[in-house]
Amino acid sequence: MSEPILSPLHERHVALGAKFSEFGGWLMPLQYAGVVAEHKAVRGSVGIFDVSHLGKMRITGPGAVDFVNSCLTNDLRRIGPGQAQYTLLCNADGGVIDDMIAYLFSSDEVFVIPNAANTTEVVATIAAAAPAGITVTNEHRDFAVIAVQGTDSDEVLTALGLPVGQDYMAFAVASWQGTPLTVCRTGYTGERGYELVVPAAAAPALWDAVMAAGESFGIAPCGLGARDTLRTEMGYPLHGHDLSPVISPVMAGINWAVGWDKPSFFGADALRAQREAKSGRLLRGLRADGRAIPRPEMAVYVGEDEVGEVTSGTFSPTLGVGVALALIDRSVSLGDQVSVEVRGRREPFEVVKPPFVTPGVRES
Repeated sequence: MSEPILSPLHERHVALGAKFSEFGGWLMPLQYAGVVAEHKAVRGSVGIFDVSHLGKMRITGPGAVDFVNSCLTNDLRRIGPGQAQYTLLCNADGGVIDDMIAYLFSSDEVFVIPNAANTTEVVATIAAAAPAGITVTNEHRDFAVIAVQGTDSDEVLTALGLPVGQDYMAFAVASWQGTPLTVCRTGYTGERGYELVVPAAAAPALWDAVMAAGESFGIAPCGLGARDTLRTEMGYPLHGHDLSPVISPVMAGINWAVGWDKPSFFGADALRAQREAKSGRLLRGLRADGRAIPRPEMAVYVGEDEVGEVTSGTFSPTLGVGVALALIDRSVSLGDQVSVEVRGRREPFEVVKPPFVTPGVRES
């Protein structure tokens, strides 16, 4: 087995006393002070994450946008240059190879950020379909990604002279100390925030600058543990849990991420058939009535009938109770009571519609 890849910021994490875990072949910080403290820092002020393990792929050439649009589920015609879009790459059965963000630079250039573990497959799949004149480049190791998330994120980046105030899912190309970088109004926490895509060599200096600028706001370095609790509170799906090669966007309840009116895209026929059939399980939110904490693969019951399985589950630091996403039979409705088998006990939960919390995001 090969050694995990180290982030360009690895030495910074070691100095901060991070605890590490492997994510998609990368050794990344799981937590520093603790998941709950880091989670609350993002909900209450500002946190900084290293998410450099995420993939980076660039598609260039005449008609690059039209080509990408023929592969991915969402419709890039809905956005213009300087905007980003959540989208998916599906297999022929409608299952999800990966979910990702596509950044539209021009009609001839699209930058895509998939998940770390799936980057090689995503690049290979797109490259295999590319016509003459279209170049697909894997830039996974070329860039770092620093996420600055929380209601004070604007003030922190303003102190560095970086552009803020973009609409959600929009980005700006900027320069910091002579280094070009992209400031994206995106994130995985539900709070107002930005993701900074910067050349890997410049990442340590930028990390230090963000930490210094955020000191007066109580900025906290945050690991991927808090990133998971934050995204679960928002009901955001995670590939390999709530999306997978056998869990389609229809099942996951993200039909909005599919351009149904497009002539074609990978998996289109299967997804249209699923949508029409209205059969199979759907991803729902579960909120604990008691103190139980749900975890993936725990069974969900109505009475004695097993009706589903937890795909993501955690303790919500904001609510103080357990929350989960689960694939559940369509016979179960919002507001219904179910039970989850937690450590051999059937614990009561309510079926709810995510998000579980209202973030403190500043809209202006």
